[in-house]
Amino acid sequence: MSLRHHWSPILVGLALALIPPAPAAEPLKVFILAGQSNMEGHAQVSTFDYIGEDPATAPLLKEMKGEDGKPRECERVWISYLTGDGVVKQGRLTAGYGALGGEAKIGPEFTFGLTMEKSIKGPVLILKTAWGGKSLHTDFRSPSAGPYELSRFQLENYPKQEGHGIPKDFAKWKADKVHETGHYYRLMIEHVRKVLENPQSVVPEYDAAAGYELAGFVWLQGWNDMCDSHTYPEGHQAGGYDLYATLLGHFIRDVRKDLKAPGMPFVIGVMGVGGILDAPHPFREAMAAPAALPEFRGNVEAVQTAPFWDSRLGKIDENRGKISQMEWMIRVKDKNGPNADGKMTEEQQAAYLKDYRAGLISPEDEALWQRGASNAGYHYLGCAKTFALMGRAFAEANLRLAAGQ
Repeated sequence: MSLRHHWSPILVGLALALIPPAPAAEPLKVFILAGQSNMEGHAQVSTFDYIGEDPATAPLLKEMKGEDGKPRECERVWISYLTGDGVVKQGRLTAGYGALGGEAKIGPEFTFGLTMEKSIKGPVLILKTAWGGKSLHTDFRSPSAGPYELSRFQLENYPKQEGHGIPKDFAKWKADKVHETGHYYRLMIEHVRKVLENPQSVVPEYDAAAGYELAGFVWLQGWNDMCDSHTYPEGHQAGGYDLYATLLGHFIRDVRKDLKAPGMPFVIGVMGVGGILDAPHPFREAMAAPAALPEFRGNVEAVQTAPFWDSRLGKIDENRGKISQMEWMIRVKDKNGPNADGKMTEEQQAAYLKDYRAGLISPEDEALWQRGASNAGYHYLGCAKTFALMGRAFAEANLRLAAGQ
């Protein structure tokens, strides 16, 4: 046997040892986005270009559009969205994963995913569960919050079964409440578990050897609780929404427990409809409160969404509301309106409203509204600029929490 042949296996081994190993595949980063109609998202794609009119946000619009001018489709971000009507919509993330119906829409998920794609090397999966008109005190109530409890107002008034907004059949109302309590929390958890049983059903390139990591949760909800004066009868007072803060604390703990993800970064999108206010708002304070609890410091962050409210569009929306109110006053012959005696003809009514509208909304305002808004105030005016800024802020908060851990 020659020396050359005798040493060749050793030489081969040495050569192989010098070859750097292939980099390990990155685990699939999974983010859960949940809430009610604003997490669904009601910003139409037709309002995208409005983002480019502001020099501060024009670069964001470039990220949201491809070279063909159409909404960008992510290469490494996928989404599975359990929609309000129970249909699951999934695929590579792009525009159109907002609320269903009519023109394609976005919620916070679009720029959330775009931001994550820039910041994370490996694949990303967004699991979105959102339904309009759902509360935390009932629909999303989590297990450790216990059964639904009647407020002082309800205990005093509901058994009487009379009055505005009070159920006529108290026994049926209580039975329905038992069935409704926690229903959407359970649907949310079920959807997450079902997808994670087989991530490849959404992410074709999923590497089972690398696995996945539950990397964050974003909560954007609140409208129904904020407006429920029966559940929160002292809501207008300081501390009037303390119950919401307590329920949200339970929700965070239960989500982490049920998904076996202790310490999972959790981002609270604090209600900001109407923009920045002159005085603290009790509900906004309650939403943000859990982030200040010792157990949640460094792993929960509250993101104020009020700074992303578009004040110019908000003023136009306010004036549109005044016009609608005047139209109603004329129609019903309200005693404080111009048609209190009911003598205005239809032509006079139309002329009056035309002049009234012209005094409140200019042609420039009308054009601005058409470019930037596509829904009502409680849906952040359906303004893509607002939802894009929120989504990016939620992603950045999630990344900060992860970096801190």
